[in-house]
Amino acid sequence: MLRLGGGLGMAGLLGGALTGCGTGRAAEPVTSGTVDLSFWTHDQVYYDFFAAAAEHAEAAGSRFHWRLHLTQASAQDVVTKSIAQAIAGRGTPDVAGLEIGSFTRLLRGDLAAELLEDLTEDVAEVRDDLLPMRTAPYTKDGRLYALDSDAPLCVFYYRKPEYARLGISPDFASWEEVLDVGERLYEREGVSLGAVAVGSELGQVVQVYEMLTMQRGGRFFDEDGELSIETPEAEQALDVLVRGVQSGCFGTVSDFYGPAMQTALKTGKVISVPMATWYKVYGLRNNVPEQEGEWRIRSLPVFPDGGARTSFTGGTGFAALRGKENTLAGVELIKAGFLTPQEQVRRYVEMGYLPTRRSVFDDPSLSDIEDDYCGGQRMFQVYREVIDEAPVYYLSADRPVLDTVLSGYVLRAYHGDLSPREALGRAADDFRGQTRS
Repeated sequence: MLRLGGGLGMAGLLGGALTGCGTGRAAEPVTSGTVDLSFWTHDQVYYDFFAAAAEHAEAAGSRFHWRLHLTQASAQDVVTKSIAQAIAGRGTPDVAGLEIGSFTRLLRGDLAAELLEDLTEDVAEVRDDLLPMRTAPYTKDGRLYALDSDAPLCVFYYRKPEYARLGISPDFASWEEVLDVGERLYEREGVSLGAVAVGSELGQVVQVYEMLTMQRGGRFFDEDGELSIETPEAEQALDVLVRGVQSGCFGTVSDFYGPAMQTALKTGKVISVPMATWYKVYGLRNNVPEQEGEWRIRSLPVFPDGGARTSFTGGTGFAALRGKENTLAGVELIKAGFLTPQEQVRRYVEMGYLPTRRSVFDDPSLSDIEDDYCGGQRMFQVYREVIDEAPVYYLSADRPVLDTVLSGYVLRAYHGDLSPREALGRAADDFRGQTRS
């Protein structure tokens, strides 16, 4: 039941039991002084960032002195164990990093409101400056429950020396041109201009497809959390991927991080990757560090019928658990790390994570930073050029169901068993059948 993330009956089971860690009443909050803060995350880099942010805030006169105590677990387990400990009435984190795919589990019923502190008023002074596409995923019933650590824009990575060796240009005007060049390149050299995941990780199977759907102007769910895949935009995006896979323009790998992808990158069988900003670190630099200096980025090729030059995929929202002695201290730590312009700049400089305040994109110091892995390219200039085109991303509590049914039909479309329209129609029917109750 916990792994289902508070499934259809879990919200009712929890009721008000989560408030104050199951005591039924909120604890008296600590308002200043030294605080031992329980900090849960799936990635050590977040702990390191917040530890430094705490020192900077204290030097600037913060009323709190935070001592962070790290618990590191998988992204799924951070949510699962937070719910489990809340039910047990003890041992919940004070601050938790909630990966966006796992955060969907807290959208069921009143789980988010019961478990997490409402940050709506805490961001009131800067709300108009926060990127709405990064607050929408963590908002339910008009209330904001987490602040995103990144604005992971999607760009087109390409390996410059290989493009030059093969006599092709990365200046594609559209996805149609990518498909045309990619088909001829694969026939001649056995080299692909992109990749899709076809393995057992269902979120990765649909990841690139959702990225292109949002770029085209569609989305999996609308603002009200209703399914929205039976649209011309969703069909066009899937059609691009299907034609790319069947022509060899896009190679197939089990996932974007494991041995298959590493081999494809090392051997030059895949020389481009449309993916989010964080992929440089977790996908390229980790897999092919020896290719430092060879990669570049550009905006995504466009669809002939409209859309943007970028999209979004990924993200992690940080939230404070409500009703605890350290709730206020947790909120203040998140604000210190994620709302000040200085920390937003530092986050990009040290972690490569983009600002979530729009005004920070105009900071000239960021545009001048040269990236060694990408051959000294001033990558932020690309991000600055497309940020205002980025689509708003909406979540639904039923997202895990959609990943399950849609991934299978996407694979069938790749295989040629179904047309894109048929695949999406059947996925929608199955989804509604499984979520009707």
